[in-house]
Amino acid sequence: MNSEKELPNRVDQEPEPASPCFLQKFKLYETRSNFYMIGRDKSRTLWKVLKIDRLDPSELNILEDSATYTDIECYDLLKRIHEGNKSMGGLKFITICYGIIGFVKFLGPYYMLIITKRRKIGAICGHTIYGISKSEMIPVPNSSVRSKLAYSRNENRYKKLLCTVDLTRDFFFSYSYNIMCSLQKNLCDSKTGPFLYETMFVWNEYLTRGIRNCLKNTHWTVALVYGFFKQVNLSVSGRDFKLTVIARRSRHFAGTRYLKRGINEKGSVANDVETEQVVIEDAPEGCPVQISSVVQNRGSIPLFWSQETSRINIKPDIILSRKDKNYEATRLHFENLVKRYGNPIIILNLIKTCEKKPRETILRAEFANAIRSINRSLSKESRLRFLHWDLHKHARSKTTNVLAHLGKVATYALSLTGIFYCRVTSNLTLEGSYHGSWFEKSDDGGDGFSHCSSKDEDLDSVETEISNASGGDDMNKNHNVKPPMFQKGVLRTNCIDCLDRTNVAQYAYGLVALGQQMYALGFIESSDIDLDNPLAEDLMRIYEAMGDTLALQYGGSAAHNKIFSEKRGQWKAATQSQELLRTLQRYFSNAYVDAEKQDAINVFLGHFQPLQGKPALWELDSYQHYHVGRRNPNFSDDNGSSFMKRSLSDGNIICESEPPICESELPMENMDVGHNQPLSDISRGSSKGISESAPAISTCESAISYHRITPPMPSKQLFDGMQDQCLNSDHIYYDEHDDDCNFSNFLDADWLSSSGNSCEEEMSARSIASLSSENLVNAPKFETSTSASESGSTKKGRGQSESDLACDNMPPEYSNSFMNWVAHGELLFL
Repeated sequence: MNSEKELPNRVDQEPEPASPCFLQKFKLYETRSNFYMIGRDKSRTLWKVLKIDRLDPSELNILEDSATYTDIECYDLLKRIHEGNKSMGGLKFITICYGIIGFVKFLGPYYMLIITKRRKIGAICGHTIYGISKSEMIPVPNSSVRSKLAYSRNENRYKKLLCTVDLTRDFFFSYSYNIMCSLQKNLCDSKTGPFLYETMFVWNEYLTRGIRNCLKNTHWTVALVYGFFKQVNLSVSGRDFKLTVIARRSRHFAGTRYLKRGINEKGSVANDVETEQVVIEDAPEGCPVQISSVVQNRGSIPLFWSQETSRINIKPDIILSRKDKNYEATRLHFENLVKRYGNPIIILNLIKTCEKKPRETILRAEFANAIRSINRSLSKESRLRFLHWDLHKHARSKTTNVLAHLGKVATYALSLTGIFYCRVTSNLTLEGSYHGSWFEKSDDGGDGFSHCSSKDEDLDSVETEISNASGGDDMNKNHNVKPPMFQKGVLRTNCIDCLDRTNVAQYAYGLVALGQQMYALGFIESSDIDLDNPLAEDLMRIYEAMGDTLALQYGGSAAHNKIFSEKRGQWKAATQSQELLRTLQRYFSNAYVDAEKQDAINVFLGHFQPLQGKPALWELDSYQHYHVGRRNPNFSDDNGSSFMKRSLSDGNIICESEPPICESELPMENMDVGHNQPLSDISRGSSKGISESAPAISTCESAISYHRITPPMPSKQLFDGMQDQCLNSDHIYYDEHDDDCNFSNFLDADWLSSSGNSCEEEMSARSIASLSSENLVNAPKFETSTSASESGSTKKGRGQSESDLACDNMPPEYSNSFMNWVAHGELLFL
């Protein structure tokens, strides 16, 4: 008698426990016809059994026993299975493992990917975070039923290609904490289970799709997040805390530097990374714990642009590769940001303002046009706030303190968005602790930062519920306990690669945010942390490590950390040598390695699925990956529609033959053509947003690059009474081109530099706006420190509007124009 036909069910089967089932350790066994995986929870009180069929050579058949077992019962079950299969070799132990990464099929059989060694890399409120130390890929069918395809040359090549995705580096997971979501979302949104695998930060969504569809649960799999995780223990004023920095890389439009640029038709951008900075105080067990987090975002410039990989040109031309007159894809991207984080969206653009040969400036002009076009259809409070600051130019000046100036930008960004702060029990239970009815739900795994209701009583309810849930009666007796704070909105930073310059700006933002977090926790008396403070050095090391990690993933080398090296006083010659080495390493990787790396990512994410009789992956150009090899026609294609054959560059920028388009000439009724859910609807509280079913944008077949000419714009004095303090390059401009352009929101941030800096590159053939040179100003010096209330992070002044509060928080020496930009968003150039 073969006891494998059906798993024996216990007569006294108990119902499934109401609490979540977190299986954390597994043992894999095999017979000739099945794999058996035995999983248990951390406390060894719950055991479950999974059976995987090994007789079908091409299909995946998985069965989970609905019963739960004890240790002794599992032993008896395995003994019976062994006895029933003695004639065929019995039951054999294969390995201990710590979760299923997923299942993958190339041309032959299915393979099971499992974690065989793990390592602890941190913990968040008692929930352990793990990295992968070792993984294995095991063929599912037994050798006797595998077809000849299982041993074919192409099959082995696909297996080797997938194995080049190094799961032991920069992938992390947790059994009990939703690491793919921010702390604020985890506390304010109770969604769990299979839904979480569909979020943009879970990289093995495709690999786990088969088992999740079979079992309708995620007990046996782990959700892998790709990016960066670092946790350190620090102390200030005798009080200990954990500082954690998490970078989550989006799986949408993912890839390598020159093969993934700009945006795709669904609004996903290349190198899209969410960075979260978490501070958790160390408290005695059983006592309430103060926690705080802040989130920022980086991502490629959301336009259709590309650079052709070249082995002879280390800096390929930038090509605007297709027309999108109404900027539909760009609009979709910012709708997604609003849905994930709420308003306001603050954009910090760090690319160059002047070049001998136009490259970055082409994108700068087109990006500005896109923001103008989008803002014209938005209400004043929902406008995108767009800040330009040429970091490269100012970093070359010996008199400019780049980090200090970026800290000023961070201070104002945080005054608009606030931070997340809360008190919780020491054993944080994330499932069902707080209701999320006050927070927007995001179908794509966004961070639910946006408050659905502006009613004061609703906000009071949120604070009361969280306070009661996390502190009990003792907190109610203590009138000094701070109410919860919530982040609403996000700072989005970009340069060209979103690596080197962006990482410097994100560190400056993180440092200002850390001051506000420490102040909220009551660790320091002022929210200001000086750049020479030991905490600033500790944070710099973390962000430098994050920058290196993200740069290696996307660019092929560690980040250029010249500004960090100079801040530390590193020998200049050593810094220059390091920068040169990294430039050469990045060039070599981009020219010789990235194509195979991109292929591996496409296979891992399921963007390419091999099919017998169809061209192999290595026989296709990159733009063809998504038109060949779809096993399932309903498979959601995140990247495919955006791939196009790039025009080879001969070193010249080919301009569009038709005349430039002024924004005022674009008909307003056409702004939302083909766009079901405009940003303006989201700003009015619509629960709809970007989804996988968002309408595609018609593709322009032309590969000719183009750029728009920004019309000349007169300027307006930003700071009143400062006309006599003029320097050659510290410009600030306010756009009053026409009524339509007043819907735009630009701040060109040279005012942050209080010293005179001239552009060290000739401004030949500039493609950016022809800006007037009048009204040059020198910004007054001011301290970057702000209190928690000044930064807009507490919930004071409920009788005032949000814009009034923002204006009240501005230092009195700034003009109404600048305060309007902070409160409502106006078009300003620095």
